[in-house]
Amino acid sequence: MTIHKEGYSTLAVVTLSLLAINAGLFLLAGMTAFKVSGFISVFIFAIVLNFFRFPKREAVIANGAIISPADGKIVAIEEVEEDEFLKTKCLQVSIFMSVFNVHINWFPVDGIVRYFRHHNGDFMAAYLPKSSTENERTSVVVETAEGTQILMRQVAGAMARRIVCYAKEGEKTNQGKQLGFIKFGSRVDLYLPLDTRVDVKLGQKVSGRQTIIGWIK
Repeated sequence: MTIHKEGYSTLAVVTLSLLAINAGLFLLAGMTAFKVSGFISVFIFAIVLNFFRFPKREAVIANGAIISPADGKIVAIEEVEEDEFLKTKCLQVSIFMSVFNVHINWFPVDGIVRYFRHHNGDFMAAYLPKSSTENERTSVVVETAEGTQILMRQVAGAMARRIVCYAKEGEKTNQGKQLGFIKFGSRVDLYLPLDTRVDVKLGQKVSGRQTIIGWIK
């Protein structure tokens, strides 16, 4: 287990802030307040540190499989109209990531990145259905060697204020490669062909790079 690079600056700010607060309390309020503040500070730092953890895990690589792009819980499996890029009906599979999940995102399939856009928006709770189209988000389309296009959307939540995406249009990518990172609570949506065989269920917990979401027919 290591710390993801996206956490370095946040951890530095948190550390310096906590040190300053504890030093001020020691000087102004004495040892008792300092001890209480120190205990709370360790708890806060541990939560932030846990959020940016980077677990060592082997990616499940399988031709035709759609691998989970994130850790979290399946909160939606439904037929929708995807009108940003695909312009057709799709199966939307959504994964809600709580503050306790790993927040790294991965590419679900091999292919070429055909589309990337970042959209500004709101920061409503990520588990709400309308967050997929109204919250701050990024959209990435990967086209497989067989010509199947899959759209993946990173969605910011009520606490998430920064989405990091490493995808670049035209680049070749691989299943299980890092796609990006969302800081704090958030959501990831997959838009799949209607004939996709989906192997997950509502409420199921999934692991990024390891759980098979479904299979492309």
